Amino acid sequence: MSNHWLQNVIESIADRGRELIGLDSNENKNQDIHSLCQQLLNGAGEASGIALSQQILREYHNMSDEKKFNFYQLLDQQFAPDFEKIQAVMARYQASRSTEDLIALNTAVEAPRQELFRRLNMAPKGTASLVALRADLLRQLKKSPSFKSIDADLKHLLSSWFNRGFLQLRLINWQSPAEILEKIINYEAVHEIRGWDDLRRRLMKDRRCFAFFHPAMPDEPLIFVEVALVKGLSDEVGSLINPKAAELDPQQADTAIFYSINNTQAGLRGISFGNFLIKQVLTELTKECPWIKISSTLSPIPGFRRALDKWLDSDEKSAQHREFDSILHQHAAALLDEVRAQLSASTDLTDKQCLAALLRNHLSQENISQGNILTELALSFLSFAKSKGQLADPVAMFHLSNGACLERINPFANMSEHGQQTSYGVMVNYLYDLNTVELNHEAFVTKGKIKMSDTLYKIFKKFNRTTA
Repeated sequence: MSNHWLQNVIESIADRGRELIGLDSNENKNQDIHSLCQQLLNGAGEASGIALSQQILREYHNMSDEKKFNFYQLLDQQFAPDFEKIQAVMARYQASRSTEDLIALNTAVEAPRQELFRRLNMAPKGTASLVALRADLLRQLKKSPSFKSIDADLKHLLSSWFNRGFLQLRLINWQSPAEILEKIINYEAVHEIRGWDDLRRRLMKDRRCFAFFHPAMPDEPLIFVEVALVKGLSDEVGSLINPKAAELDPQQADTAIFYSINNTQAGLRGISFGNFLIKQVLTELTKECPWIKISSTLSPIPGFRRALDKWLDSDEKSAQHREFDSILHQHAAALLDEVRAQLSASTDLTDKQCLAALLRNHLSQENISQGNILTELALSFLSFAKSKGQLADPVAMFHLSNGACLERINPFANMSEHGQQTSYGVMVNYLYDLNTVELNHEAFVTKGKIKMSDTLYKIFKKFNRTTA
């Protein structure tokens, strides 16, 4: 299952390399990290290179945050491209237009730190160490924007190393190694797993858990997907994650609900694993359970409450806010009088003030009118593009680019504290049909068209935007 034997071989090569270059001698063991990095770049031997890369990553791992920051400054200043050399080679290429000078220009443009990262990757567990290094670096970008160039180089390399062709899909069950199961508990960021009993319920016969792994990190689930086999399209999450929920005979299920999808590595943020990961999981599930007729997610809208609160608390007149205003106006006559009565509020409150009070006082499932306005506000948020080709909601972006259909919006699907704090309890069903995912994907990524159900499309047309 793992590549531990290969790691052992690399470790032994590293040990031999340390001996060959005297890395542990009194003369060499106190070298600063700059000298070690320069020595790694200048060296040619593979054994010595593995030993040096291991030493550099060990030293980095033991650094304080302040020293790590200094290391990033070193990468930024001492291992950046040579701009004078770039200008000289560019002038030569502009004059010759030769293939040789074009190759020389490509070589000159690449920062030396990219080759440094490649060589660091030779160390035992080097890939995992570089992923962790990028996670540390991302936390420093606001503090020092110049580090963005380092991140761009790391992201370029990691995007090549972690493309979908390298990922391996595995089924996680109660017989999986305890180390993997514990990581599933720790990495669950959508619906908390409260201990081993909770995890056991999520791995029973009417549940499935699939995880993607990379050969260089064989014991680290990069992405994992939790699935519930149920009857009908689920419109609330409580029954799916209740550890005491009765177990259903999988043969009686007709629907697969993808209720939790987790990216576990902060250092791989912004790196695409491809647009058909869910299709791959669905294909595996269909082989095992061919009687399943419907496949859908029950997904959160993580930025929805933040977007609504910004609108409710500001006078900004952005295109998105004007759309929210229009939705509120359409509901004002019936909804807001009802709200004022419920809250015993003064009639001189503005529509926005009434709606803010409504949203922030724990909506109840019984109030259908409240659900209607939340559905429309959520659809507006989900389908609004903040920039060309990019939606405001990353979860919507993920599923629609994977070829899903925006099927249904459920206003009261997650009334937990977390669900209220992130999206006022609203969740979304994204429907996956293996026969149409490629068509939906192409329409979305090339034309920005969102495939949605007829019910939602009727609401969408009222927004007076380009139709989906």
